[in-house]
Amino acid sequence: MFNIFKSAPKNYENLDGKTFKSKFQNSPKAELLDVRTAGEFSAGTIKGAKNLDVTSSQFQSALKTLDKDKEYYVFCRSGNRSGSACQMLSDQGFKAYNLSGGVGAWPR
Repeated sequence: MFNIFKSAPKNYENLDGKTFKSKFQNSPKAELLDVRTAGEFSAGTIKGAKNLDVTSSQFQSALKTLDKDKEYYVFCRSGNRSGSACQMLSDQGFKAYNLSGGVGAWPR
């Protein structure tokens, strides 16, 4: 039976902290995106991350400035906002990975 309420296919990968960090560190095209608010970002982030607030009205236009040849490793506090950001990225043809569990899942 056809389900009209079926969600759109997910074109990004959810990764646990260890896998996310390993793939990020081993990809020459990796870009780390922190999609939390500027306040959360300034309180502490993963070294080398760029801040691009997914809740900002500028988020969609900021996506247009990103390099489609790169792979985006995306995180937030819990993994929810970064999941949404990954879906938006993948909808526009970007390769995206979500850090399941958020910034706290990043191995120290």
